[in-house]
Amino acid sequence: MAVNEEVYYEGAPHIGDLIISLLMSIFVITIPFGIAAITRALWLRYRITNRRITVTGGWMGQTRTDVVYAEIVKIVTVPRGLGSWGDMVLTLKDGSRLELKSLPKFRETYEYIESRLSLKARDISGAIGGKA
Repeated sequence: MAVNEEVYYEGAPHIGDLIISLLMSIFVITIPFGIAAITRALWLRYRITNRRITVTGGWMGQTRTDVVYAEIVKIVTVPRGLGSWGDMVLTLKDGSRLELKSLPKFRETYEYIESRLSLKARDISGAIGGKA
């Protein structure tokens, strides 16, 4: 039996991350940040549904990671780009972490993901510097 998944977000990192990083690349020391932003823009894709979070990335987009909400024990968010986008770190039951960098509408996305977490995970999740 096939299970329908409702897609909440599917796409690339926020374009502002790429623009700011490229503008900052005029300084030699920030060139690696520009290269990283180009790599993210080309090969990183997010898919957030009502059942799971999928991150496709790595060299030429060949790595795929799927996480079901039951595996998440904590989420930490960090706003960037004057709050237009942000980063999210998901801590899983096995102690590993999954980073969602330059996520568009990250506050709304955080609320969407948080609503699917266990009560314990909700209590300890939030913005960096927020709850411990």
